Amino acid sequence: MTALGFLYPGHSAEDDYPRIEQLLGSDVRLTVVHTDTAEDAHGVDALLETGSAPGLAAGVEELRLSGAEAVVWACASGSFVRGVRGAHEQVRGLARAAGLPASSTSFAFAHAAREIGAGRVAIGATCPDDVAALFAEFLKETGTQVAAVRGSAAVTGAEAAGWDYGRVLALAREADHPDADAVLLPDTALHTASHLTALEKDLAKPVLTAAQVTVWEALRLTDRRVNAPDLGTLFTREPIVQA
Repeated sequence: MTALGFLYPGHSAEDDYPRIEQLLGSDVRLTVVHTDTAEDAHGVDALLETGSAPGLAAGVEELRLSGAEAVVWACASGSFVRGVRGAHEQVRGLARAAGLPASSTSFAFAHAAREIGAGRVAIGATCPDDVAALFAEFLKETGTQVAAVRGSAAVTGAEAAGWDYGRVLALAREADHPDADAVLLPDTALHTASHLTALEKDLAKPVLTAAQVTVWEALRLTDRRVNAPDLGTLFTREPIVQA
C-alpha cells in the first residue's frame, strides 16, 4: 500500500480525489486534508495568503497520522503566484514541517509536461488573465514554453467547481493552440477526473489537469508508477528519458 497526502484549500472539487483513487485501481490510498482559506478568491493577495507557511503546516500532523509517504500542496495558483523561487521555498517549508517528500501542483504541471514530452503548452485557466499570466511565467522559468494563455472570469474556486463538462471543454478549446503539444487546465477547484479521456479525444492531444497531475506528482515522489488509462496520457505514456 502506498499512502499519499494532499493539502487542499477549502472545499470545491475535492471529490475528484476519491474518484482518482478508484480509477487508479491499485494499492494506493489518497488522503485529503483541508486547509483554511481566509478568502476564496482568485486575486493575488488572497492566493498568497492561501499558501502561507502557517496555513500549510496546520494540516501536516493529520497527514502524518494517516501514514502518508509524501505530501503535495494541491493548489496551483497558491504556489505559482510566488514565482519559482517562492514556490521552492514553500515546498521546502512543507517538507520540513511534514518530515516527508513534498511538492505542489505548480511543480507537478512542470514535471508532468516534461514527462509526456510537451515542450510547448497552452493554458486554459479559470482565474483572471493577470493571474493566468503568472502561471505562464512560472512554466517558462521551469523550462516549458507557452504557446497560448486563456484566462476566464471565475472569481472563486466554488464557482469553478460548478462548471460542467461542456464549460470545461469550452475553456480547453478556447485555450488550445496549433503549436501546443498539450493543454493545461491549472485549477484544483475544477472537476476534471471524470473527463480526461473525453477531453483528450475532443482536443486530439494530451490534457493535463490539476487533480490529475497532483496525484501523479505524489506517486512520483514515492517512485510509484501506475498505469491508469482513464486518467489520460500522463498515466499511460512511457517516461521521457532525458539525455
